[in-house]
Amino acid sequence: MTIIQIAFLAAAALILGRLPKGRQMGLMVVSTLVVFWLQPAEPFVSLMFWLPVATLTITVVAWVLTSAPEVRGWKQNWPAIATLVGVILLVDLNRYFNLTQVYMSATPSLAITLIVLTAIGTATLLLALWQRSHRIWLAIAFLAIILVFLFLKIPQLTRLALTSFTNVHGQNPDMADFAFSWLGFSYLAFRLMHTIRDRQSGRLPAVTLAEYVNYVIFFPAFTAGPIDRLERFVKELRTPLPMEDEDWIDAGTRLFVGLFKKFVLAYLLSVISISDVLIPQVRGGGWMWLFLYAYALQIYLDFSGYTDVAIGLGRLLGIRLPENFAAPYLKPNLTQFWNSWHMTLTQWFRSYFFNPLTRALRSGKRLPVWLIIFTTQISTMILIGLWHGGTLNYILWGTWHGAGLFIHNRWSELVRNRMPAWTQSPRGQMATNALGVFLTFNYVALGWLFFTLSTPAIAWQAMLKLLGLA
Repeated sequence: MTIIQIAFLAAAALILGRLPKGRQMGLMVVSTLVVFWLQPAEPFVSLMFWLPVATLTITVVAWVLTSAPEVRGWKQNWPAIATLVGVILLVDLNRYFNLTQVYMSATPSLAITLIVLTAIGTATLLLALWQRSHRIWLAIAFLAIILVFLFLKIPQLTRLALTSFTNVHGQNPDMADFAFSWLGFSYLAFRLMHTIRDRQSGRLPAVTLAEYVNYVIFFPAFTAGPIDRLERFVKELRTPLPMEDEDWIDAGTRLFVGLFKKFVLAYLLSVISISDVLIPQVRGGGWMWLFLYAYALQIYLDFSGYTDVAIGLGRLLGIRLPENFAAPYLKPNLTQFWNSWHMTLTQWFRSYFFNPLTRALRSGKRLPVWLIIFTTQISTMILIGLWHGGTLNYILWGTWHGAGLFIHNRWSELVRNRMPAWTQSPRGQMATNALGVFLTFNYVALGWLFFTLSTPAIAWQAMLKLLGLA
């Protein structure tokens, strides 16, 4: 997002947060418009319209599959349905308004949009009526989300599909090489899978369609998190937090600090951050470390800056979004780093993958404890890597962190009762903590090579130069 877009969203949050009535519907209107407004432009122009429509469609379908019977009544939900359809049609009408500064004007004809919306509505209604065994449908929905996610994250699959599309329609094959982007799908998928899994386990609260849609596409957190939980979010959606003087100061501070971190500090550091172009040009290891440290700080400031903006916007709406960062680079070991970096993501994986897998391995054949820890940590971190992208580099990045977590776990067990007495003194604790921070930060920084450089070969070349071996 740009500073101008954030300013508009802050103004919308200020207005919505002060509405005495109709706040939920107003929030849904703005969030739905934002889904269209922020969708990146694509060479296939129609995707800029249909991808947001797909986002709203799967959100409604997910609510149909996960909602409790007592909240499915027409009287409760027709305003939300009318709002969603109305916003989609309003966006489509820009072909007549021609407000290209706001949104594209090459939208589908109104007749096509009405036919598609009618088909979607009919299919969704039939699904709601025929949903005999919700467990089967929930499993299908969960699998479908994962398949779409894999399609978007694995470049080879995306390119193959787009090449086939251009060949069938006789379009320029070079169009298949563009970066396909479905705005917010990574976070959308996690929110939907969270509600599906909690519905399967009977923990999901009963929410109306409006509440569910506002949770899934909540505009402050839609594009880059943090990942909230429905049961926590809906409490403050129904009863917004009051805004006292200190709350206004806190919200404003988070907004301005976030903007400064993202658009000033992170931007300046990006000029000297490590990149593919720099690797062959740099001779000395000292300069390489400088560029690597610049990237480590840049990615933190950029991501945490956006999180500050999201939390500030949410606070203006009376909703306190969860924190995502807690000084991660000052942690003395890798376990504490991951408890402080992108915390809502790691908590999601801990709840829905790491803990269930650990319980399954412990309840089955009697495997050695070290093997269970190794398997769960490596597999969890590889999945977190794949969540960022389906390439070998992200797999290596996940493996790097999984191996580091395993080594730290085993080392902690080994020295638990073997540390010398001096380490228990205040000075000893300070020294060991400082050493831990130094080692952890540098280990994380080296891992960023796999994350930001384009191929494993370039990352390996950079690592050799950093270690003075090339």
